[in-house]
Amino acid sequence: MKEIPEFQNLSVPERLELVSAIWNSIFHDLEEFPISSTLRQDLESELEEHRRDPNGSRSWELVDGELFGDE
Repeated sequence: MKEIPEFQNLSVPERLELVSAIWNSIFHDLEEFPISSTLRQDLESELEEHRRDPNGSRSWELVDGELFGDE
């Protein structure tokens, strides 16, 4: 893996924010991101579990606030 020293100068919250931004950009291009049938089944199972009990999980907004603070 190529080392990119500029990332090392970022704080942990800044690096987490960068990872989140990268992941979001990948998420928007999921048709280019092949996943195995096993992973797809696992994700569908997790989604179904969430639909049965939506209060059993935390919202992204809450997790995002805990990770990155309320800016």
